[in-house]
Amino acid sequence: MKKGQVCLTGIKPTGTPHIGNYVGAIKPALDLVDRASTALYFIADYHALTAIQDPAQLDQLIYEVAATWLALGLDPSRVVFYRQSDVPEVFELAWILSCLTAKGLMNRAHAYKAAVMKNREEGVPDDDAGVNMGLYSYPILMAADILLFNADTVPVGSDQVQHLEIARDIAQHFNHTFGDTLTLPAYQIKEDVAAIPGLDGRKMSKGYGNTIPLFGPPDQLRKLIFRYVTDSSSPADPKDPDKSALFLIYREFASAEQTEAMRARYAAGIGWGEVKDALFQTLDAFLSTPRKRYQELLANRGEIDALLAQGSAKARALAAPTIERVRRAVGVRGV
Repeated sequence: MKKGQVCLTGIKPTGTPHIGNYVGAIKPALDLVDRASTALYFIADYHALTAIQDPAQLDQLIYEVAATWLALGLDPSRVVFYRQSDVPEVFELAWILSCLTAKGLMNRAHAYKAAVMKNREEGVPDDDAGVNMGLYSYPILMAADILLFNADTVPVGSDQVQHLEIARDIAQHFNHTFGDTLTLPAYQIKEDVAAIPGLDGRKMSKGYGNTIPLFGPPDQLRKLIFRYVTDSSSPADPKDPDKSALFLIYREFASAEQTEAMRARYAAGIGWGEVKDALFQTLDAFLSTPRKRYQELLANRGEIDALLAQGSAKARALAAPTIERVRRAVGVRGV
């Protein structure tokens, strides 16, 4: 990403943040702060409504996500940190974009196609059973999140590339119809980020129930680490660290010197119990201070509310020129 660009990252509050979220999303996104002229980080609470319809649960998750980012070092004085639902311009733009987006484009969106395929595999006669319009039109709301702020770069995982391509398609169609108005965003794939294995060896995911929460108490952290599935090799057997889930996690939280030392211990032979204990000690040391800050923030939601309100004011100020251009372009505020 070039210095001076606008970078935007959305965080959907659909589960308690875990170490896979930190490695795959939070850590890379925090690294972008020094490389952008404007960095926007938002809690995508309305996106979460496609899956969560329990108001108490959603409310709790919103605060957990906000506290997680703040505890891990996000500085609201250097970025725009806001709650999506506090910026009504997002939803106005989403409706305008919906009126220009072909249904066929939404038919090809991965999440919708996956839901249809699941129904067919299970013999459900209605392809659209269980599909709400939020899930169906999710890419349009995501496009509004991005286009409203003239984002140049959006860091995404490979599974989100299609959404960025859809946002570009929508922006191009808008500009072709109404004149050059919206910035076309580019995606930045986090190719160097490893998929963090869960307790059962599969990718860490709340859907699999194999996660390690970032800010659980130390005894829970230790218990979960010692549940990791390992092979039956003896302590004296040399082991390949690059094929070890425990090592993949360890290297994300240890120093370079610690990582190389652990790699050497694998080559010489080390027991899995020793590896798990070293991983626990390293993770607990890394998370100790953020854990305390996280707990303080959740105990004082007013501080989170104040920071998000300040960020939302900044976000709306940035959004105002774009939404005015869009209104004039489509004719609802004159030309």
